[in-house]
Amino acid sequence: MKLRKEEVPIALELPVATFRVAEWGDIAVAYVKLKAGTDAAPLLQGLPGDKCQCPHWGYMLEGAIHVRYASGKVEVCRTGDVFYWPAGHTVWVEEDTSFVEFSPKKALKEVYDHVGSRLASA
Repeated sequence: MKLRKEEVPIALELPVATFRVAEWGDIAVAYVKLKAGTDAAPLLQGLPGDKCQCPHWGYMLEGAIHVRYASGKVEVCRTGDVFYWPAGHTVWVEEDTSFVEFSPKKALKEVYDHVGSRLASA
């Protein structure tokens, strides 16, 4: 099974971000585009530790993303990097960024549902 990134259904669209997600078995495959200045922290408030509780494995297509873990450690993933972000992280970007990530379907849906409810109440 395959899809072109443009064919992956949009799961969440914000003025500063687009999340396209396909579900294959128990895995969610996401193509994510974030505009410069995007910060996920406000959307994750209310989750345990105010952090994303879904692990992600992926590949950076363009730009750079700053990742802060529950431990306080910060790292930057850049174009060409392969990454793993365990549950308990938040992210922000300073430049336009895109990446592909693979996540457990159920855990990703819980995070997206939370973000959707935060947006609906704003």
